[in-house]
Amino acid sequence: LDAVDRATYSTTGTVGADHLRMVRSYSLTNRLVHLMSGGDIAGLIAAGVFAVLVGLLAIPLVKLGRVFDEAGTAIRDLGRNVTPLLDEATTTISETNKQLARVDTITKGVAEATGNVSSLIALTAATVGGPLIKIAGFSAAVKVALGALKPKRSAK
Repeated sequence: LDAVDRATYSTTGTVGADHLRMVRSYSLTNRLVHLMSGGDIAGLIAAGVFAVLVGLLAIPLVKLGRVFDEAGTAIRDLGRNVTPLLDEATTTISETNKQLARVDTITKGVAEATGNVSSLIALTAATVGGPLIKIAGFSAAVKVALGALKPKRSAK
């Protein structure tokens, strides 16, 4: 018993149950208050402030986590949408390459035909052109000769 308990016991000679409970709770509270120093109280305040700061920092971190979740979802959706587009583009390019091969074959045929027509024109010009030039020259000479044989008309 401490000093208060001893004083009560010495004056009454007996200690009641209620009195003992009151004395024990007072003693326990008194001891706890006396056990905590100013540094302990400052540490408790600092721990409380730290807990509040952690709580405040948790909110943006949770929001950032949601942003990353949404970004992941957007990337997944993009992957799902891009794959069919790439497949379609691959098919289109393959078909275009086939058509270009056909156009290349047609172009080679046209180039051959153009070369053949050019050769035919050159052959025709060489074959027919020479005699035509001779006939044209002969007809021009005949015209001049016949023009010389005609009497000239006098001007009135």
